[in-house]
Amino acid sequence: MSRITPFASPLLLGFDAMEKTLERLAKANDGYPPYNIERLHADSDGAPERLRITVAVAGFSDNDLDVTVEENQLVIRGRQTEQPERDYLYRGIAARQFQRMFVLADGMQVAGATLKNGLLSVDLIRPEPARMVRKINISVSQ
Repeated sequence: MSRITPFASPLLLGFDAMEKTLERLAKANDGYPPYNIERLHADSDGAPERLRITVAVAGFSDNDLDVTVEENQLVIRGRQTEQPERDYLYRGIAARQFQRMFVLADGMQVAGATLKNGLLSVDLIRPEPARMVRKINISVSQ
């Protein structure tokens, strides 16, 4: 039995890498840590429209967090170090590591990241794509 995928259409050429990325992301995200994605509209100052990803990282310091762009993926990693000198009576806040990935469209740029009140915000700039029409010359062979 063959599997039919959304990218199997003969009109979608060269999208096999995107299909593999979507499959990998569907398996990778376990829901921790929670996050929001919001659209920040263009300012009157002329700043372009942006997207902001906000990740709840309570208990993590800036040294425990790593934000990187690998190819077209934004990767946010958190790794806390155990503090053996603490004597917990109850421990409800887990000190576990995480990795959260977001696939970025071509041309998306990371403008910066800030950590405030246990929330890591990563701003992305979505530049307006250039509309390009290119004429293809037709060669005639006889």
